[in-house]
Amino acid sequence: HEVINTVALMEEDGFGPNPIYWFFVAEHEGHIVGLSLYYWRYSTWKGKRLYLEDIIVTASERGKGYGKLLFDRTMLHAIQQPNCSGMMWQVLEWNEPAIKFYKKYGAKLDEEWTNCNLERSQMEQFIFFDESMRMGAPVPMLTINTVGPTIMQYGTDEQKDFFLPKIL
Repeated sequence: HEVINTVALMEEDGFGPNPIYWFFVAEHEGHIVGLSLYYWRYSTWKGKRLYLEDIIVTASERGKGYGKLLFDRTMLHAIQQPNCSGMMWQVLEWNEPAIKFYKKYGAKLDEEWTNCNLERSQMEQFIFFDESMRMGAPVPMLTINTVGPTIMQYGTDEQKDFFLPKIL
């Protein structure tokens, strides 16, 4: 497992003009001893959901209740948000202490879904990547000229108003 994130990227992504994640911190005697990092996701089945990316507690401070405080505070934040239907997260199958912790809350540990991911380098191998598709360039409307659906990126309210009622 290779860490590719940097402090600079985290500062830009979390504290820039359009943050994509937020967090709560646990402090003890003026020192941060833990954090809960989350962001919002949207499910076609469930609607708006809080995704808990990480709960991290400093190793020397584990077992003192900071993880519970962070988890509880994150849940409170989720239920305070309009239309938030729940909270999701992942736990590694070997992390028995965390699994036991989540089971105390009655969390559903879903064995039906398989986690999938592609790294950027893998995606670049399969996508025709030309200069017009580089980051920051406008994304063109894409129409598949075959029997089947048309794929479009909603870029205007007019497009949204036209297509959204047809897919709901």
